[in-house]
Amino acid sequence: MLDSVTNPVVVPELTTARLRMRGHRRDDLDACLAMWSDPDVARYIGGKPSPRDAVWLRIMQYVGHWALRGFGYWLVEERASGRFVGEVGVADFKRELEPPIDGVPEAGWVIVPWAQGRGYASEALTAVLGWAETNLGDPEIACLIDPANTPSLRVAAKADFREVARTVWHGHDSVVLRRPARGGAR
Repeated sequence: MLDSVTNPVVVPELTTARLRMRGHRRDDLDACLAMWSDPDVARYIGGKPSPRDAVWLRIMQYVGHWALRGFGYWLVEERASGRFVGEVGVADFKRELEPPIDGVPEAGWVIVPWAQGRGYASEALTAVLGWAETNLGDPEIACLIDPANTPSLRVAAKADFREVARTVWHGHDSVVLRRPARGGAR
Protein backbone atom coordinates (compact mmCIF):
# COMPACT_ATOMS: atom_id res chain seq x y z
CA MET A 1 0.00 0.00 0.00
CA LEU A 2 2.69 2.52 0.92
CA ASP A 3 4.52 1.96 -2.37
CA SER A 4 1.40 2.93 -4.31
CA VAL A 5 1.41 6.52 -2.98
CA THR A 6 2.45 8.94 -5.70
CA ASN A 7 4.34 12.19 -5.36
CA PRO A 8 1.86 15.07 -5.75
CA VAL A 9 4.63 17.70 -6.03
CA VAL A 10 5.22 18.84 -9.60
CA VAL A 11 8.78 19.93 -10.33
CA PRO A 12 9.31 21.60 -13.70
CA GLU A 13 11.64 19.74 -16.00
CA LEU A 14 14.58 21.70 -17.38
CA THR A 15 16.69 20.64 -20.33
CA THR A 16 19.95 21.88 -21.77
CA ALA A 17 21.96 20.66 -24.73
CA ARG A 18 23.37 17.77 -22.68
CA LEU A 19 21.32 17.57 -19.49
CA ARG A 20 17.84 16.85 -18.21
CA MET A 21 16.84 18.13 -14.77
CA ARG A 22 13.79 16.69 -13.03
CA GLY A 23 12.31 16.24 -9.59
CA HIS A 24 13.61 13.56 -7.27
CA ARG A 25 11.73 10.26 -7.01
CA ARG A 26 11.81 7.40 -4.52
CA ASP A 27 13.76 5.23 -6.93
CA ASP A 28 16.60 7.79 -7.04
CA LEU A 29 17.80 6.73 -3.59
CA ASP A 30 20.51 4.33 -4.78
CA ALA A 31 22.06 6.80 -7.26
CA CYS A 32 21.93 9.62 -4.72
CA LEU A 33 23.38 7.36 -2.01
CA ALA A 34 26.27 6.37 -4.28
CA MET A 35 27.09 10.06 -4.79
CA TRP A 36 26.61 11.26 -1.20
CA SER A 37 28.53 8.30 0.28
CA ASP A 38 31.56 9.01 -1.93
CA PRO A 39 34.31 10.61 0.21
CA ASP A 40 35.47 12.75 -2.74
CA VAL A 41 31.99 14.26 -3.07
CA ALA A 42 31.48 14.75 0.66
CA ARG A 43 34.89 16.26 1.36
CA TYR A 44 33.68 19.81 0.63
CA ILE A 45 30.05 19.33 1.65
CA GLY A 46 29.86 18.42 5.30
CA GLY A 47 33.20 16.66 5.30
CA LYS A 48 32.01 13.07 5.63
CA PRO A 49 30.03 10.58 3.53
CA SER A 50 26.29 10.36 4.20
CA PRO A 51 24.57 7.14 5.27
CA ARG A 52 21.44 5.84 3.54
CA ASP A 53 18.97 7.37 6.03
CA ALA A 54 20.56 10.83 5.70
CA VAL A 55 20.38 10.64 1.89
CA TRP A 56 16.73 9.57 2.10
CA LEU A 57 16.00 12.57 4.36
CA ARG A 58 17.81 14.82 1.87
CA ILE A 59 15.57 13.56 -0.97
CA MET A 60 12.51 14.14 1.19
CA GLN A 61 13.79 17.63 1.99
CA TYR A 62 14.09 18.36 -1.73
CA VAL A 63 10.51 17.22 -2.40
CA GLY A 64 9.27 19.15 0.63
CA HIS A 65 11.10 22.27 -0.50
CA TRP A 66 9.15 22.27 -3.74
CA ALA A 67 5.89 21.71 -1.85
CA LEU A 68 6.48 24.47 0.70
CA ARG A 69 8.49 27.05 -1.25
CA GLY A 70 7.74 26.43 -4.94
CA PHE A 71 11.43 25.99 -5.75
CA GLY A 72 14.16 23.55 -4.81
CA TYR A 73 16.64 21.05 -6.19
CA TRP A 74 16.59 19.04 -9.37
CA LEU A 75 18.15 15.66 -10.05
CA VAL A 76 20.47 15.99 -13.06
CA GLU A 77 20.81 13.32 -15.75
CA GLU A 78 22.77 13.13 -18.96
CA ARG A 79 20.22 13.42 -21.79
CA ALA A 80 21.95 11.03 -24.16
CA SER A 81 22.42 8.19 -21.67
CA GLY A 82 20.03 8.91 -18.79
CA ARG A 83 23.03 8.50 -16.48
CA PHE A 84 22.87 10.22 -13.07
CA VAL A 85 25.04 13.36 -13.01
CA GLY A 86 24.18 15.03 -9.69
CA GLU A 87 21.89 17.60 -8.12
CA VAL A 88 21.46 21.34 -8.57
CA GLY A 89 18.98 23.92 -7.41
CA VAL A 90 18.06 26.87 -5.25
CA ALA A 91 16.76 26.52 -1.72
CA ASP A 92 15.88 28.32 1.48
CA PHE A 93 17.81 26.35 4.09
CA LYS A 94 17.17 28.83 6.93
CA ARG A 95 20.87 28.80 7.77
CA GLU A 96 21.93 30.84 10.75
CA LEU A 97 24.96 32.52 9.24
CA GLU A 98 26.92 35.65 9.84
CA PRO A 99 26.48 37.54 7.60
CA PRO A 100 22.88 36.33 7.20
CA ILE A 101 21.45 35.20 3.88
CA ASP A 102 17.83 34.94 5.06
CA GLY A 103 15.31 35.74 2.37
CA VAL A 104 17.82 35.13 -0.41
CA PRO A 105 17.58 31.86 -2.37
CA GLU A 106 20.74 29.81 -2.00
CA ALA A 107 22.12 28.03 -5.05
CA GLY A 108 23.92 24.72 -4.76
CA TRP A 109 25.26 21.97 -6.97
CA VAL A 110 26.93 18.62 -6.55
CA ILE A 111 28.25 16.49 -9.41
CA VAL A 112 29.34 12.83 -9.34
CA PRO A 113 33.08 12.28 -9.84
CA TRP A 114 32.84 10.73 -13.34
CA ALA A 115 31.01 13.87 -14.59
CA GLN A 116 33.25 16.49 -13.00
CA GLY A 117 35.37 18.67 -15.26
CA ARG A 118 32.94 18.36 -18.21
CA GLY A 119 31.10 21.65 -17.68
CA TYR A 120 27.95 19.92 -16.40
CA ALA A 121 27.80 21.97 -13.18
CA SER A 122 27.97 25.26 -15.09
CA GLU A 123 25.45 24.06 -17.68
CA ALA A 124 22.97 22.92 -15.03
CA LEU A 125 23.47 26.00 -12.85
CA THR A 126 22.92 28.32 -15.82
CA ALA A 127 19.59 26.60 -16.52
CA VAL A 128 18.53 26.82 -12.88
CA LEU A 129 19.48 30.49 -12.60
CA GLY A 130 17.53 31.23 -15.79
CA TRP A 131 14.54 29.41 -14.29
CA ALA A 132 14.91 31.45 -11.07
CA GLU A 133 15.05 34.73 -13.00
CA THR A 134 11.81 33.87 -14.78
CA ASN A 135 9.92 32.15 -11.97
CA LEU A 136 11.15 33.73 -8.74
CA GLY A 137 11.09 37.37 -9.78
CA ASP A 138 14.78 37.66 -10.66
CA PRO A 139 16.13 37.54 -7.09
CA GLU A 140 19.58 38.08 -5.75
CA ILE A 141 20.98 34.58 -5.12
CA ALA A 142 23.59 33.45 -2.60
CA CYS A 143 25.77 30.38 -2.33
CA LEU A 144 28.06 28.90 0.30
CA ILE A 145 31.25 27.12 -0.77
CA ASP A 146 34.21 25.57 1.05
CA PRO A 147 37.20 27.85 0.25
CA ALA A 148 39.27 24.79 -0.74
CA ASN A 149 36.71 23.75 -3.38
CA THR A 150 38.39 25.51 -6.29
CA PRO A 151 36.26 23.84 -9.02
CA SER A 152 33.02 24.99 -7.34
CA LEU A 153 34.39 28.49 -6.87
CA ARG A 154 35.14 28.57 -10.63
CA VAL A 155 31.56 27.46 -11.41
CA ALA A 156 30.26 30.24 -9.13
CA ALA A 157 32.50 32.85 -10.77
CA LYS A 158 31.29 31.85 -14.26
CA ALA A 159 27.72 32.41 -13.03
CA ASP A 160 28.66 35.91 -11.74
CA PHE A 161 28.70 35.05 -8.04
CA ARG A 162 31.10 37.25 -6.08
CA GLU A 163 32.57 36.70 -2.64
CA VAL A 164 31.01 38.89 0.04
CA ALA A 165 32.28 37.27 3.24
CA ARG A 166 34.07 34.40 4.92
CA THR A 167 32.27 32.52 7.68
CA VAL A 168 32.14 29.21 9.52
CA TRP A 169 29.19 26.85 8.98
CA HIS A 170 28.92 23.81 11.25
CA GLY A 171 32.63 23.97 12.00
CA HIS A 172 33.71 24.31 8.36
CA ASP A 173 35.24 27.40 6.78
CA SER A 174 32.93 28.76 4.08
CA VAL A 175 32.86 31.50 1.50
CA VAL A 176 29.58 33.40 1.15
CA LEU A 177 28.99 34.52 -2.42
CA ARG A 178 26.16 36.53 -3.95
CA ARG A 179 24.87 37.02 -7.46
CA PRO A 180 22.87 40.20 -8.00
CA ALA A 181 19.45 40.24 -9.61
CA ARG A 182 19.76 40.58 -13.36
CA GLY A 183 17.09 43.23 -13.82
CA GLY A 184 15.82 41.37 -16.86
CA ALA A 185 19.16 41.67 -18.67
CA ARG A 186 21.32 38.74 -19.57
